[in-house]
Amino acid sequence: MRRPLVAPLIAILVLAVALTGAAGAQSPEPPAQAPGQPSQPAPKVQQPKGEEALDQLFGRLKSTKDDAEADVIEQAIWHYWINKGTDTVDILMAKGMRAMQAGDHDTAIEAFDAVLVLDPELAEGYNKRATVYYMMGRYADSVTDIEKTLELEPRHFGALSGLGLIYSELDEREAALRAFDAALGINPHLDGIAEKAAELRLRLEGRGI
Repeated sequence: MRRPLVAPLIAILVLAVALTGAAGAQSPEPPAQAPGQPSQPAPKVQQPKGEEALDQLFGRLKSTKDDAEADVIEQAIWHYWINKGTDTVDILMAKGMRAMQAGDHDTAIEAFDAVLVLDPELAEGYNKRATVYYMMGRYADSVTDIEKTLELEPRHFGALSGLGLIYSELDEREAALRAFDAALGINPHLDGIAEKAAELRLRLEGRGI
């Protein structure tokens, strides 16, 4: 039986508000890949509050058994990652995401390059550029940016999932499985990744590994 979600969702929304207070965003820009919705930028002095709220959300994401609750939590985390920069960085991120969604890879790369010039510590800037490189078939460049993403945000389940997809494309099954398992250890609600991991595990066991 699914448990009532009212109280848990209220608590999650409170944490999401704390994140929004620490990570600003552009209100008119729709996201391309991630489900987070933009909000108004806030002073950087509130950042510690946001990081604390983020830690709590990761804890709930790992422990919850309810898919609906997990979806709300995941959206809040993506929102924080995408909208963590200054006004200018947020505008450039939105531009890059629109270009990526439209298949305009060159414009997307230019936008994310500019993001990283302005904020070289923004994990999501590297992750978004890694995604574009993956779409272009530039796997080595994508892996480099994924590694930088994980250096800045080791809990980035999106980057770990992407790393697993790249290794799968390269038929490096053991490495792909390690990446998928790492992503699922952080976010066990990635159903598509769980399926890929299970399939890889069966294939590896079938050949005696």
